[in-house]
Amino acid sequence: MRITGLLTDDAVLAELGARIARRRVAMQLTQAALAEQAGIAKRTLERMEAGQASQLATLVRVLRVLDAASGLDSLLPESETRPMDLLKRKGKVRKRASGRRAARTTGKPWRWDETP
Repeated sequence: MRITGLLTDDAVLAELGARIARRRVAMQLTQAALAEQAGIAKRTLERMEAGQASQLATLVRVLRVLDAASGLDSLLPESETRPMDLLKRKGKVRKRASGRRAARTTGKPWRWDETP
């Protein structure tokens, strides 16, 4: 199954769990061996493979043992800063996002001589 944005969270977790299980079996590792090498409880791995939620750190540990951690880089590629944005900010790195400004709710257009 291909993971797309149309799948529910539960379906995505189930697919990831199934992929972890298939990779583990292909590497001829038991659940106990994988859990021990990853430094997690066997029950935690069982839950992951069953499609239940787990912590992100646990997923990273399991992927390292399965030699799949390099795939995390393509999961969320690093965003590139556009050259015009660098010029506008004079080299400063943006640290937070600002919300959208609320549109004026009055039906009439704004004029220079108005006071807020």
